[in-house]
Amino acid sequence: MTEAPSGASAPPNPNVLLTIILKHHPGLVLDEVQARLKASEWWDRFPVAGTRVVSWTVAMGLGQIVSLEVPPHLLGQVNLELERSAWGVFSTEVYPSYDFVPVRERIIQRVRAGGQ
Repeated sequence: MTEAPSGASAPPNPNVLLTIILKHHPGLVLDEVQARLKASEWWDRFPVAGTRVVSWTVAMGLGQIVSLEVPPHLLGQVNLELERSAWGVFSTEVYPSYDFVPVRERIIQRVRAGGQ
């Protein structure tokens, strides 16, 4: 989700950015994780149709971090699919989030111009 520069005519993005933390259960080895994900149809069910994967990162020792752009009307469906196919393999944390890069760039420009 990228913010339009001040004064630009682009409409704001109506979607929500979710950061989803999928923490590995410590008692499962990789073969068990893969078998459970296959049995729950994880790879077919997630991400939900109509959403967009912004990034999907593996963090060693933690699990996976998924940034997902979601239209608000699909938020419940994303939750449902996490419950159906991720639980038992991952513990999940979900955070509404936003892309800070354009904000950071505006702050840098303002500071370089003498502001705070």
